[in-house]
Amino acid sequence: MAIADKHGLPVSIVIESASPHEVKLVHETLENIFVLEKPEKIIADKAYDSDKLDNELKEEGIELIIPHRADKRTHKTQDGRKLRPYKRRWKIERLLAWLHNFRRIY
Repeated sequence: MAIADKHGLPVSIVIESASPHEVKLVHETLENIFVLEKPEKIIADKAYDSDKLDNELKEEGIELIIPHRADKRTHKTQDGRKLRPYKRRWKIERLLAWLHNFRRIY
């Protein structure tokens, strides 16, 4: 799992086996951040849509921007305006593809 800044540069990277769910890796990735301050917002895909994770990150002052899963969500917590930054998620996808190409380095 990786966290990137707004330019797509890595801020934190945690390597784990494929078995744990991604939601369980968020806190470990935030603890291993190698810049001075934690991000204000985290943009993620639908796999991270969790009320528990949303509440935990709100306590830390981090806003979670995720489109809701249609089959799991009954109470909507975000409207379309908050999802506008989601279109910039391609930057983290580009970082992950670059890391995959150079996986022998890590």
